[in-house]
Amino acid sequence: MIKNELQELIKDRTARIGVIGLGYVGLPLVVEFASEGFRSTGFEVDEKKADAINSGESYIVDVPSESISECVETGKLSATTDFGRISECDVIIICVPTPLRKTKDPDMSYILSAGREICKNMRSGQLIVLESTTYPGTTDEVLLPMFEKAGFKLDKDFFLAFSPERVDPGNPQFQTHNIPKVVGGVSDDSTEMATLLYSQIVETVHPVSSARVAEACKLWENTFRAINIGMANEMAKLCKTLGIDTWEVVKAADTKPFGFMAFYPGPGLGGHCIPLDPHYLSWKARQHGFDSRFISLAEEVNSNMPEYVIELAVDALNEDKKAVNGSKVLVLGVAYKKNIDDVRESPALSVIDLFRAKGAEVVYHDPYVAEVTFDHAYTIGDGEPLANEELTDELISRSDCVVICTDHTNIDYKKVTALSSLIIDTRNALDEDTRNGSKARIVRL
Repeated sequence: MIKNELQELIKDRTARIGVIGLGYVGLPLVVEFASEGFRSTGFEVDEKKADAINSGESYIVDVPSESISECVETGKLSATTDFGRISECDVIIICVPTPLRKTKDPDMSYILSAGREICKNMRSGQLIVLESTTYPGTTDEVLLPMFEKAGFKLDKDFFLAFSPERVDPGNPQFQTHNIPKVVGGVSDDSTEMATLLYSQIVETVHPVSSARVAEACKLWENTFRAINIGMANEMAKLCKTLGIDTWEVVKAADTKPFGFMAFYPGPGLGGHCIPLDPHYLSWKARQHGFDSRFISLAEEVNSNMPEYVIELAVDALNEDKKAVNGSKVLVLGVAYKKNIDDVRESPALSVIDLFRAKGAEVVYHDPYVAEVTFDHAYTIGDGEPLANEELTDELISRSDCVVICTDHTNIDYKKVTALSSLIIDTRNALDEDTRNGSKARIVRL
């Protein structure tokens, strides 16, 4: 019976693990399995990434090269572009991107591509788990029919489950092994099998009644954040109108030990999850004739924040009798959050693009990001890529406006405030001592 056989392979850690997609989700996961003694293979379409892994080199900040090289040297970890080797794996975990189309509908092409590769190389006795964020119903409405059409029967030939990724790049406290794992199978046996699998590498596993529940759980988590950030952004605009310090209000409210959770305003939403996931939920709701107005309103508020940053800069420059057209603008930080190199959906790209559309000369400094392109920004500016500039005294001094879009901790903010004439601080990066000791005019959200 394949269930008993696979259970034994997992329990004694002789099961072969395959992870499709070696990005911010897949790479930490495959390394975790390898570190725990499982022979693990990462599948990638990008040959450079596969070569880097096989050379013991990491391209993700949260995964040290030492961890990869140790696993490669012990023979527990390898990477390949040969998807035919899926047949060697007892467990296949899909960690591919799930972006939005320009219409803001789900782009399922990466999941479908992974599913087709599995179908071509599938064998009896495998557990398949989808981790990519998607709408409720994907696992049993999209993947299950693909595998059954290939001639395999659920629970007889294979098991199928969904387990949402919960990666938080740059978070030193919570990583793969200590982030609770939600697991929902398409069948009871699939849930049991996936729960057993993840319990080998994760401290806490929370099984749920179905894959749909697990899929909805992920979207609820990030929609919760998107809505509350939207409220924080709207409150910031209101506080600005009323002449109240937004950040002081949030700090005061956060002293309440119950019924309040602090969310902070910013230049917009970034990362692969929070800006995108609510759209997956809204799209699925529309398929059932449900209008998710609350989610849509939050998305509208958050997506307009880059324009609001530009408004603050325009008004501030006008007070200095300067036009945006021809002004020199220095953007500090282009990653979507501090102390990481991830620029996916970063609002800083839209801020830069909007500035350039108004004729500003824009440069940026980010110690983590060597170059940025504008494939996913507003692309109403010139759209030309930008390279990171060294944060020299001259660069700061000649800038008409400095905009802090990402509050990296390793930027010398005291030097910035000492040499700047105007600073737009969208992240409350400048503490009170730094602000008080500055001759620059500082505008905060």
